[in-house]
Amino acid sequence: MQPPPSTYKIENRELVAQTEGLRVQILTIAEGQCVPWHHHTVITDTFFCLEGPMVVRTRNPDAEIILYPGDSFEVPPGMPHIVSGQDDGRCRFAIVQGVGAYDFVPDD
Repeated sequence: MQPPPSTYKIENRELVAQTEGLRVQILTIAEGQCVPWHHHTVITDTFFCLEGPMVVRTRNPDAEIILYPGDSFEVPPGMPHIVSGQDDGRCRFAIVQGVGAYDFVPDD
């Protein structure tokens, strides 16, 4: 597995656990930051909101999911998505990524 690209900056990344084919992190996104549009070839992203609200936007289908602390949402492989705090605010969430080889494919 490779770490995410340094092409975007977020407040903090905490690696909780990593094995071949599975990774768990806690990400903190500061005000005005986001995880930019991207997708993964084979892995699913499962988000667990710790501090928020946070927003996961998807394409194909187009959706905007608002998560509050305790909420979760899953993005399947191949689905473009972007993650931010609601109204560009700060948020913190756990993310489980797997099962399979990690990749980060930017989407404009």
